[in-house]
Amino acid sequence: MMIVPRTVTLVAGLAFAGALALPASADVTPEAVVTHYADLALAKYEDSLITAKALDEAVDAFIASPSAEALQAAKDAWIAARIPYQQTEVYRFGNAIVDDWEGRVNAWPLDEGLIDYVDASYGTESDENGLYTANVIANAKLTINGEEVDASNISPEFLSSVLHEAGEVEANVATGYHAIEFLLWGQDLNGTGPGAGNRPWTDYSTTECTNGNCDRRAQYLAAASDLLVADLEEMVGNWQEGGAAREELMADPQAGMSAILTGMGSLSYGELAGERMKLGLLLHDPEEEHDCFSDNTDKSHLYDAVGIRNVYLGSYKRVDGSVVSGPSLSELVAARDADLDAELKGKLQATVDAMTAMAARADAGEAYDQMIGEGNAEGNAIVQAAIDALVDQTRSIERVVTLLDLGSIEIEGSDSLDDPEAVFQ
Repeated sequence: MMIVPRTVTLVAGLAFAGALALPASADVTPEAVVTHYADLALAKYEDSLITAKALDEAVDAFIASPSAEALQAAKDAWIAARIPYQQTEVYRFGNAIVDDWEGRVNAWPLDEGLIDYVDASYGTESDENGLYTANVIANAKLTINGEEVDASNISPEFLSSVLHEAGEVEANVATGYHAIEFLLWGQDLNGTGPGAGNRPWTDYSTTECTNGNCDRRAQYLAAASDLLVADLEEMVGNWQEGGAAREELMADPQAGMSAILTGMGSLSYGELAGERMKLGLLLHDPEEEHDCFSDNTDKSHLYDAVGIRNVYLGSYKRVDGSVVSGPSLSELVAARDADLDAELKGKLQATVDAMTAMAARADAGEAYDQMIGEGNAEGNAIVQAAIDALVDQTRSIERVVTLLDLGSIEIEGSDSLDDPEAVFQ
């Protein structure tokens, strides 16, 4: 689906000319806000790493002694790991280092036939992907771009340098959270009916092996989990003192402010409201949900919204319960236009409330893929309300760009919102 940038070219009023050159108060300056934004990023990625390590330990325990209970423990660890990670996604847009890296850990959707066995309903070939059903777990040799590739050792290096986006096909997602999700849950074959993926724990048993190649499946899962930890370690380093992402951000506070608002606006509008939500709702397609194997999509969307809000408020609750807080964009805006600050805070909360209502519906038994199903008027309305809230908060984010005299920024667009008819062509 085409992503169409929405260029927001804004001319600030004279009252705000040179706003970034002047402090909002004795304590809150653009430099302080950008520095704290980097501190929040570090805390979020550190928590993502902590929970990824817990997931890795659960995966290792499951592989060492497969059982239904150990598989459930690994699934629980995966779900827990998504909570801090989703709150980092607001850093993707506006920070090139994060955007270039993100595809290694959170790319979706994926053609799962590249990785493992799939149901017959999946089909056997794709015009766009020659590796659509390559099934590396079952095959120690693959042909990629006409060349035979040795896949006998499924290592982190093999996944990252050979298999991920093999053949220059983006759907060949071999690494990250969603590859691990598929290996834990398996395909969700329920369409818009109830139920998530239901992979048997015996898919990893050496004594009661189901669906073949249980040793190689375990090898893949272990490698993918190890690689996720390594990738997050890299991003933690990028946000530490002297790290590349922090240094790039701090080189120009005005550009840093633009990065903050680009991230907030693009995740709100084109990415979350558009590609992750409206597209699936228009098509009533369960394949267009973010955590499609686990039916965890409602929570992923919720924590994306929470992440946008906590960047604006300059506050983040860590996985250990402590709170990181400091100079915020909200304070900077309030010093110039208290009404606009109140407006945006209200809209950010309205979005979180709409997402919370959606998550509560899922907790009550109707998963996100059921909510977007055709004919489910009430479920569709719950999802649409969250989309509308995201679009509405984006309008206020654009007003903040004007207020702070940031010139022009590009907020990601989406055909799903900007040209819905194109979705069906």
